[in-house]
Amino acid sequence: MERNQKLPADQPTYFTLNAPPSLLPVKKYSDISGLPAPYVDPHSKLRYANVEEYASMQHMPSDIINGYLTLRGYTSAVG
Repeated sequence: MERNQKLPADQPTYFTLNAPPSLLPVKKYSDISGLPAPYVDPHSKLRYANVEEYASMQHMPSDIINGYLTLRGYTSAVG
């Protein structure tokens, strides 16, 4: 019912708001825990938040690492 209501043309909605892109840097989160991740493993490209996560990443098989990267939407620039 509410979808069919006619709104005044000058009333803003979620679909009519125009906002510039954010000037803040994109937040990056750990692929393992979801915590804010200031670090990236150069070998596996996984993001991690602390030493414990890094230690657990060192023992992960490559198919698990690829699964985490796929979930994040990471695509390798090198073939």
